[in-house]
Formats: sequence, C-alpha cells, structure tokens
Amino acid sequence: MQTVNIENQKAESIIRKCVHCGFCLATCPTYNLLGNELDSPRGRIYLIKSALEKNEFTQNTIHHLDKCLTCRSCETTCPSGVEYGELIDIGRNLVESKRSVFLKFKRDFLRWFLTNRKLFPLFGRLFRHSSIKTPKLSPNKKSQKILLLSGCVQPTLAPNINHSVKNVLIKLGYNPIERINGECCGALDQHLSANETALVKIKRNIDNWLIEGIDTIISTASGCGVMVKDYPKLFDKNDPYYSKAEEISNKTKDIAEFLVNEDLSQLSTPKVKLNYHAPCTLQHGQQLPGIVESILTKLGYELPDVPDAHMCCGSAGTYSTLQPKISKQLRNEKLKNLDDDQFELILTSNIGCLLHLQNGTKTPVKHWIEIFE
Repeated sequence: MQTVNIENQKAESIIRKCVHCGFCLATCPTYNLLGNELDSPRGRIYLIKSALEKNEFTQNTIHHLDKCLTCRSCETTCPSGVEYGELIDIGRNLVESKRSVFLKFKRDFLRWFLTNRKLFPLFGRLFRHSSIKTPKLSPNKKSQKILLLSGCVQPTLAPNINHSVKNVLIKLGYNPIERINGECCGALDQHLSANETALVKIKRNIDNWLIEGIDTIISTASGCGVMVKDYPKLFDKNDPYYSKAEEISNKTKDIAEFLVNEDLSQLSTPKVKLNYHAPCTLQHGQQLPGIVESILTKLGYELPDVPDAHMCCGSAGTYSTLQPKISKQLRNEKLKNLDDDQFELILTSNIGCLLHLQNGTKTPVKHWIEIFE
C-alpha cells in the first residue's frame, strides 16, 4: 500500500508539470496515426489524472494506455520537462487489476518466456537473425576492464552483435567482460506492470554489477541502456539502493557513447551505401540524438536526411506482439522513409528495431557495430 501511495504522489507531481500546451501531439506516433487525442500523451495524462482523482477507469482507459509505445518522443518535445515515461508506467500499473484474464496471461507469458535463460535460447534459435562469422579475438589482460551487458534475447537472436562489440573493443585495447547468463535489465517486467519482479532483478543486477575494478558498463541494445540509466528513478532517495543505482547509472554508456571519441579509422569497414534508423530509446530515452550518425559520417559514409527520423518504428519491446496492427503500420511508414533501392544496408542500435524492420524489408538490417570487419 505504501508503494502505491508513493507511486501516486510521484504521478501527481509529474502531472502538475503538464501545462497542456499540446506540443507533444505533433511528435506522438499513435496520435499522428490514429488522430484521437486520447491516443496522445496529453490525452493519456488526462486519463491517468482521472483515475487517480476518482479511482475510476474503464477498459477503454486501458485500451488507450496500452497503445502508447513509450517511445518518449514527447519528452524530447515537452517544454515543461514532463517525465512521461515514468508516468505511463505508473498509469498502467494503476489499471493492471482491471485487465482481462486473457490479456494478463498473454503479457505474463511474454515477459516470462523472453527472459527465461533456459527456455528462450532453446526456441529462439529457430528465429536467429545473424550468426558469428569472424574469429574471436583475445584481449590484453592488463587493459581496462569493461562490463558488457549481453541482454536477454540478443545473444540468441543476433549473437554477432555482442561478438562484434567485443572484437572492436579488444582491437582498441580494452578488455570486455560479458556475463553470458546475465540477468535481464528489468525493462520487460517494468513496462508490463510486473514492478515487483522488475525490482528483484534490478537489485540483483546492481549487486552483481558493482564489481571492483569495473569503471564502465557498456550496453549494445539502446532499450536496455535507457532502462539501466533510469534505475535511480525506481527508488526513493531514502532507499539504500538509490545511491547504488546512481552509481550504476553513471557508469553505463551506450556503445556509441563510449566509442564516439575513439579513433575508429584503423578498423576495416565495407564500402556500401547505407542508411541509419535511430531508435527512440537512444535519441529520446538516452537523449543521444545524432551520435551514431556522427560516427558513421566520420567513417566516410554519406547518410541521407531521413524524414520523420524522430518517429518510432513500431517495435517498442513487446509492443509489436501486443499491438501488431499499429506496430506494422508504423513500420511501413518508417520503411517508406528509410528503405530505398539505392541502399545496400540499414543500420540501427537496438535489437528490437533491427528484428522489426527486417521483417518488413529484404534489405539487410544490422546493428551499426557489425559493419566493422
């Protein structure tokens, strides 16, 4: 009950920041697609506020809250600093008890299956996107140690991503340490209203990652990266884990964030025409717009200006499974602006975006780190 009260207070504090200016409407993918203000950040804030004040909500409320991608494009646009990503999680948790039994089962099964470290690797191999094709390099044991977050589904569906990251870091003189059977970052549980389960995993991660001698934690999936960087937001400042979460957050960097000032010209890259899709979790969640584009430009690639580059591709974690119709519509719109016969390759920074886009095009889609040969 105390946790609920704290969440309600936090929600009310966030809602008070909203001045109803409507700037968020222009950058909201679902509002632009559906044209219903209840499918916009401002509309959903109204629904959450109504539920908090009257403790009343309908299945229609759940329907509109669930259609949110949590892309956080509205946060980039908002002049008042409304922490909408936090608010939508609280709002969904508020209405969780009213979900249908079938929808609860579907959501619970998804998060259980995708984070199951024994079962998912067994079945996930059937849907593998890319395999490892280059030799594994050996690091200099005396070099700086870096903790590499392997992720839940990425090692099974696209193992070449982490393999490429490790080889690039080793070539640059670093010693990456990967936890092959590492715990999920907690994002799947958190965004599917399994907050207590998420906190158990997050606390375990914090304890395991606070290893002596590790100064940097690298995330290769921008969705995981924004979750880990947001760990402090999940704890009250009086909680002993708050300062620990801050330490973890400060040590965590996206692989692009870590490499942006490195000299990568010594590494071999293919001469191909490519395009790049910036995941919402990188440009809006982590507030690192243009970072990968700057690296690719330094490497000599000419990138086109992608129309509506700030818009979500429709992947959004489990969204593509739970909201397939909207997800496919957004993917089709994204590929109209991203895919072209002139491009031999599409790059991105998140495993979810990669798989989602690949399902809509014959053009190969890869993580940008995989271009280093």
